[in-house]
Amino acid sequence: MSMTGFGRGQADSPQFKAAVEMKSVNHRFCEMVIRMPRALMKLEDKIKKELSSFISRGRLEIFITIEGEGLIQRKLSVDWNLLEDYYQLVNKMKDSFHLHNPIDLKDLLNQPGFISIEESEQENTEVENLIISAVKDALNHLLEMRRSEGAMLEKDLKNLLQSFHVEWEAIQKIAPSVVEHYKSRLYKKMVELTDGEMDEWRLVQEAAIFADKSDISEELTRISSHLSQFAAALDANGAIGRKLDFIIQELNREVNTIGSKANHAGISMHVVEMKTLLEKMREQVQNIE
Repeated sequence: MSMTGFGRGQADSPQFKAAVEMKSVNHRFCEMVIRMPRALMKLEDKIKKELSSFISRGRLEIFITIEGEGLIQRKLSVDWNLLEDYYQLVNKMKDSFHLHNPIDLKDLLNQPGFISIEESEQENTEVENLIISAVKDALNHLLEMRRSEGAMLEKDLKNLLQSFHVEWEAIQKIAPSVVEHYKSRLYKKMVELTDGEMDEWRLVQEAAIFADKSDISEELTRISSHLSQFAAALDANGAIGRKLDFIIQELNREVNTIGSKANHAGISMHVVEMKTLLEKMREQVQNIE
């Protein structure tokens, strides 16, 4: 399953309309960010619990809107004590400075702090049920898109895996001849340097040392094992992204070792191609849950 996707859901009633949009992108862990009206924040934990049953990796952003009246009750609040103090102060100022303008209601209403709007959340099971229903609807569409993209990633990775296996087989065929190739070159060189009077035992020693240093049989065996693990993981259920990423790291380590040990142009060519394939595989794996 891919970590990238988008889903939209909606749930309606005669009084309310809930809409949910969610999008996910790749992330090392599971991270959820929910944006919704403050009056609905008490549902955050419930929504995350619902989503965590289906999403194990990725950054998920959820946008929730609700339309309808009655979700929040508003009422006016008057600070009568402050208003009384203000009125007394104005009258005292008028007496002190012999002012004759009357105190107008508009003057009182324009002063900040006297009148405020208080909001109180209303318990509404209908709204909560609508939102959860819309979340599930959006989640289904999100998962459908993640599965669809995941299927394409799986197909691409299997093709890359097959190409990598071809390169591995090519190195398997070349590897046994590397020492003989080196021994032949060394023999010609020693003949040139010694005018034909070379030490056969020295030639055997040098070839043995080179064979030990350039032996890549263990690396090839481990690569074969990693390839089998990778193929098995692709066919497994659940979150496999981290496992695939780890296997690619191990494959890359073995390929680098082969490149440094095998002193052979043909093997080096296949090593370069294997590293290119691994890089493509790594890019794809970064998007897998």
